[in-house]
Amino acid sequence: MVTLKNSFASRAVLLAATIPAFFIATPVQACASCGCTLTADWLSQGLAAQPGTTFSLRYDYAPQTRLQSGTHRVDRDAIDLPTDREIERHTYNHSVTATLDHQFANDFGIDVQLPVLTRPHSTIGEDTTEPSHSDTHGIGDLRVVGRWQGLSTPGSVTGIEAGLVLPTGAIHQTFDSGPEAGEEVDRGLQPGTGTIQAELGAYHLGALAPELGYFLQVSSQTALNHRDGYKPGSFVQASAALNYTHWRNVTPQLQLTFRATARDSGPNADRPNSGGEQVNLSPGVSAKVSSRLVAFGFVELPLYTRVNGYQLVPRAKFSAGLLFHL
Repeated sequence: MVTLKNSFASRAVLLAATIPAFFIATPVQACASCGCTLTADWLSQGLAAQPGTTFSLRYDYAPQTRLQSGTHRVDRDAIDLPTDREIERHTYNHSVTATLDHQFANDFGIDVQLPVLTRPHSTIGEDTTEPSHSDTHGIGDLRVVGRWQGLSTPGSVTGIEAGLVLPTGAIHQTFDSGPEAGEEVDRGLQPGTGTIQAELGAYHLGALAPELGYFLQVSSQTALNHRDGYKPGSFVQASAALNYTHWRNVTPQLQLTFRATARDSGPNADRPNSGGEQVNLSPGVSAKVSSRLVAFGFVELPLYTRVNGYQLVPRAKFSAGLLFHL
């Protein structure tokens, strides 16, 4: 017989596991040039507590307008041009990610994601005084991850994930105008990395109280090869999240995430201006529109950001989407 407490806990777990808020990082590549660390890594689909298939569409927007070095803002107006380093002006990252997720009856599941990106960018190159503009766009890198939830117990879900990010995105798009017109855009701004990357993670989802669910996750990603003189930096991420299931169709959620990214490498990488650490707080809400459709929206707020060299960072990032139960 299932106790009342376990019934409430199971309800919280099932609801948390079917709304798209807490799960393993999606490498959206929403970065400044030179491969900065800022991504919408707290929002991804996947992990069903019961067998079934879902399809989702998610839109992410990361407007990077603040130039930063270390933990401090850089005043671009105080820099005399020309200078011996690149001075970035802005990068507006837009991505729409399609996700197909299936949970089998034997504790195994698979999650497939493909982003479509567009990234208007403006920068003043070294030894120039006028800005150059680009608009890299196209499909990004395909992500395929499998999971096993055989460690789960009644009232909670525990699992491990492993998979690959495959190099389906373009890596040789060029500037459209300005002094650098026709030259290739920095590799960190391309739709793809050109490399095969491995992912590994573990997660646990449960209930602290009858109407308060929680989620813990640790994940990592590393490139397995160089491509045309470039290898993106590896990262490790840890997340903790809460969701409140008091209301029937609306679920507020809150996540805290720490992410550390190593520098990019290779002769075509801007190694001095890549990598860093960040801590982000992400409030949001999921709303059950019908028995098969869930809508969601989130804002990601940086609590702490430290970057190597000079990199663009956002003041906030935004995500919204729909999740369909097929």
